[in-house]
Amino acid sequence: MLATGGTIAGSGGSAFGSGYQPGQIAVGDMLAEIRSLGIEAELDAVEVAQIGSQDIGWAEWNRLHSEVARAQADDEICGVIITHGTDTAEETALLLDLTLDAGKPVVLVGAMRPADAVGSDGMRNFANAVRVASDPDAANRGVLVVMGDTVFAARDVRKAATSSVDAFKGYPRGPLARVTPSSLDWFGPAARAEAKARFDWPDALPRVAILIAGAGMDEQPVDALLGIGCRGIVLAGMGQGNAPQSVLDALQRAVASGVPVVRSSRVDEGLVDRNVEVDDDARGFVAARALGPAKARILLQLLIASGISDPAAIQAAFDAR
Repeated sequence: MLATGGTIAGSGGSAFGSGYQPGQIAVGDMLAEIRSLGIEAELDAVEVAQIGSQDIGWAEWNRLHSEVARAQADDEICGVIITHGTDTAEETALLLDLTLDAGKPVVLVGAMRPADAVGSDGMRNFANAVRVASDPDAANRGVLVVMGDTVFAARDVRKAATSSVDAFKGYPRGPLARVTPSSLDWFGPAARAEAKARFDWPDALPRVAILIAGAGMDEQPVDALLGIGCRGIVLAGMGQGNAPQSVLDALQRAVASGVPVVRSSRVDEGLVDRNVEVDDDARGFVAARALGPAKARILLQLLIASGISDPAAIQAAFDAR
C-alpha cells in the first residue's frame, strides 16, 4: 500500500460540512482502520506523500515508480495499491501504466468524500481495491483504477464529475469489471498485449502545456507558451480539437520550430481524428484520438523525454492501444 494522501485520507471536521483538507490522516491510522474492517490481506504500508493530488508532481511520481518497481521485483508481494487523490488519478495511472511492466496488479484507489463525512466511500473503495489487487485475473492488465464499485484501465479512465461518488468513467472501452468487497466480475480477458513497459522511466519530464481553445481567442497564448520554454503543446480544442485560425497558424509555426503539437478536445468524450476539420497532414499536427488533454500531455511528455519528436512517430504512439 503506497499512500499519497487525497480525499481518501481527508478530513473536514464535520460529518455534514462540504469543506475538507486532503491528506490529513497518516498512513498508520488508515492502516489501523482498514485492519479493523477485517479485510483478509497482509498489508505493508509506505507513506509517499500527504497531499491533495492537485499538488502531485515529479518528486512523488519518481518515488511511486521506484516503490512499485521494487514491489514488482519482490516475490513476497502479490499486488500494489496506491491511495491517491481523484483530481489527477488518471494522469498518475497513465504515467505508471506506460512505464511499468504489466505483470502484478497495480491499483489506484481514492474517494470522493473525506473519511469523516457521512456516507464516506473511502473504505469501501479500498476494500474493493484489495479484492482487485489480490485477484489472479487482475494480472497483465496494466495499471487499474478502482472507484465507485467499478474497475477501469489507466488509458480509458477519466474523472467526469466534480463531486458524485460515481464520478469516474471509462472511454472508449468503458469499465473492465464490477467489484464489491465480496465479488468481482471481469467483462473480458486482459487486454495488455505486451508485458513490458512501453517507455523507460525518464530522468525528468519536459515542460508540456495544455492550451484550452475558446471563442474569440488569438495567437498570443501560443507565443507565451513558447516564450516560457514549452517543448510540446496539447490543444484542448473545440469539438474535434479545433481552434480559431490564428491559433492554428501559431501552432503550425510552433511545429515548424520543432515543438510537437497534439490536438485533443475540451469535450468530455469522443475521438479526435486526423484531417477532419483541421488539415493535420499540412500543419504537422498529431490527433490525440481517445485521450483527453490531461492524458495526452502525459504521453507527449514521455515521448519527448524518450527523444521522439517526429509527428508521425508521435501519432503512432497515440494510435496504439
